[in-house]
Amino acid sequence: MAEELFFIKTNPNIAKINLYNKLCRDEEKIIAFLKSDAKVSLEIIKNKVKDSVETLSKEELSIIFRWFSNAYPADQEEAKTQLFIHGLDLFYEIPEEQHVKSFQEILADYEKYSKQNLDFMVDSQNFNQFLVYGLFFTDFALKEKGNDTVLSHYLKSDYPSLYALAEEQFRAKRLYINNDSDLHRYFGELYDLTKFYKGSIIKLDQ
Repeated sequence: MAEELFFIKTNPNIAKINLYNKLCRDEEKIIAFLKSDAKVSLEIIKNKVKDSVETLSKEELSIIFRWFSNAYPADQEEAKTQLFIHGLDLFYEIPEEQHVKSFQEILADYEKYSKQNLDFMVDSQNFNQFLVYGLFFTDFALKEKGNDTVLSHYLKSDYPSLYALAEEQFRAKRLYINNDSDLHRYFGELYDLTKFYKGSIIKLDQ
């Protein structure tokens, strides 16, 4: 189980220049993070970035992420800044293993019942639909404890089918999650950060 879950927005045009140039300049440094046939793997990564950073596999993106994180082990904010400069905007993270597990469970249920596959790289519109579902689902959990939220009530009229699906799944599972308030906050903050964004969103677990 992943201990942290990171959410990244992409800027392929910036990556095509800045990340590609950095890969060329620092070949020896990133090679240390590659496995067998490191030079071949690096050339594949460079060619993909030159085409579009969104063609990278999950493993390749994880390597780039670890490479940047390792370069600034004592300053994660600087690592985020450098990723941003190079076309990868790490805009949100879920830092606790138990919260990641609960988030992934809600995602798996949503994929099953909506018949959608939200891979590690997902279109922002599809991701936004899932976030609305997650808001509704965790709101039902909060209501069981006598709490109420404003955002879910506001969104209910705009997404009646998602609301009905979330209610149906919550009632069927009777899932009581101890960290429901934290999860509701994650869904709400992610929704606010992505509702006007048009592009791909990467979900990267570490």
